[in-house]
Amino acid sequence: MDVIPLTIPVIPFGIIYGVVGVELGLSPLVTFAMSFLIFAGSSQIAFAQLYTAGASPLVMISSVLAINSRHFLYSAVLAQYLNKLNLYWKILLSYLMTDQAFSVSLSYFKKNQKKTFSHYHMLGSGFTLWLLWQISTLLGIVLGNVIPEALGLEFAIPLTFLSLIIAELKKYDHLLIIIISGAISLVTYNFPLKVYIILSAFVGLVAAFILTTKYKKISE
Repeated sequence: MDVIPLTIPVIPFGIIYGVVGVELGLSPLVTFAMSFLIFAGSSQIAFAQLYTAGASPLVMISSVLAINSRHFLYSAVLAQYLNKLNLYWKILLSYLMTDQAFSVSLSYFKKNQKKTFSHYHMLGSGFTLWLLWQISTLLGIVLGNVIPEALGLEFAIPLTFLSLIIAELKKYDHLLIIIISGAISLVTYNFPLKVYIILSAFVGLVAAFILTTKYKKISE
């Protein structure tokens, strides 16, 4: 039940992905397979856009890894609660881990550290989100096959990412990182193989690390 409130944005996001995937020229099978295999909304949309734009495999893979790099942090945080599980459980939970599942499960783990089967909470949260994502993707694929191309729904991609960024504009350090990444994108936009995506992401990560380190030193 903890994850239910966080499922509200999952359904429209999944539908948008399904519609946009078809609009960009991906087959329904490939569009759905990405939801099943990757199960990461932002990465799937970025991959679909880069693939149809003719980006190199290196750029596509690097971009997906950069977007999902936060999962390394998630894993490190959850390790203290899940380190006693066998390999199969760890693989399953890592596949089902999303931002929402991580958030609600971490809160649950902190409150129920002595419970033996607390990992089932993450299993339930992750599976609920996974099922909703697959269903909403299928709905999007069906809609994508009947909606006219003239509507230009591929424009929903940048709008989706902008919606994720807007919430961060209230924080000075986050705004500075966004400006730096955006500036790098503009300067390197005409570089070959669309490497501006990797460069802007890398510089943004470096800027975030520097600002975070500086903030910690000031706090101390």
